[in-house]
Amino acid sequence: MENLKYWIAFSSLDFIGSVFLTKVWNHFGCIKEAWFATNADFLEIEGLQYKAIQKFLEARKNVNPDQVLEEIIKRDVKVLTLEDKNYPYLLRQIYDPPAVLYIKGDLNICNLDKTLAVVGSRKASNGICGILTNIIRDLRGSDVTIVSGMALGVDTCSHKAAIDNNLKTIAVLGGGFDFIYPSKNKDLFKKISEGSGAVVSEYYPAERPDTWKFPHRNRIISGFSKGTLIAEAGLKSGALITARLCLEQNRELMCIPGQITNPNTEGIHKLIKEGAGLVTDVNDIFNHMNWHCITGSGRDKKNFKIDLLDNEEKIYEILKLESKTFDEILNESGFNIDNLMVTLTTLEIKGIIKQIPGQKYIKLV
Repeated sequence: MENLKYWIAFSSLDFIGSVFLTKVWNHFGCIKEAWFATNADFLEIEGLQYKAIQKFLEARKNVNPDQVLEEIIKRDVKVLTLEDKNYPYLLRQIYDPPAVLYIKGDLNICNLDKTLAVVGSRKASNGICGILTNIIRDLRGSDVTIVSGMALGVDTCSHKAAIDNNLKTIAVLGGGFDFIYPSKNKDLFKKISEGSGAVVSEYYPAERPDTWKFPHRNRIISGFSKGTLIAEAGLKSGALITARLCLEQNRELMCIPGQITNPNTEGIHKLIKEGAGLVTDVNDIFNHMNWHCITGSGRDKKNFKIDLLDNEEKIYEILKLESKTFDEILNESGFNIDNLMVTLTTLEIKGIIKQIPGQKYIKLV
């Protein structure tokens, strides 16, 4: 606890990054000694910029280590530092691991030896969300932990699917806990931190989620994970940054293919052409990762059967390849309007299909 307050004190200065903090810790061998070091002491450290040193020495005057520690305890935030023996092993291996990791929830309930990052477009299609939901559902009963960034789209879908299927999940934020972004994910933040895993950040709770911090935090998402699964990503998507980091960290990279006419899959197909593993179901993940898992509903696809009535079967076959509007289904099925509405409603209740914007329907199973 004595040393912890100095780690937090350094971290509370928003211009101090992990590279700076790691350098001074390695040099002095004691974070307390680093906090009280003189200008002359800092000038002995190779690679530190003179301006950064002067800025720290000036800012240090306004920080009380005891006070920042008290603030963290009051917020019920756990802290891990590079000095801790139980710092996540995989994360420690990457270039520039976060020197300080703030945690809401319980990282100890997450299996950090079997972690899968799932990232992708913030404007994810209903189709890819359905596919991801099915894949993660088929992990039910396994000890896989899902890691993502709690952004809109693929991230949110992945966290929610994990929670719905009793899997643990880790969300990595691009800012401090005082600024949950996007704000509509406050309930998701609460669910994860109150029993479904952990929300983590390298940023002091009062730090704002500036734009540049999101691509920077991607190294932590892939760093936590044995493998990364990309689901929908354009050529300029932030998910491609995570893909590059995943490869640099010597981890397994996998992608879910999509329609070639969808701009959100251009980055996916580029990665597959360059050698990323192709994933169409949960078994592909197990094979790429060389994992042996006991899973839930997806463990035996050959024996998996959907029990449908004849009219339901007909609608399912119509939606088998692509989404259709109500009128298109009406024309192809030959049903009257009342019968079609009843059948569609029944299939939705069973979780077989889903209505999406534009009065279209897609299959989920």
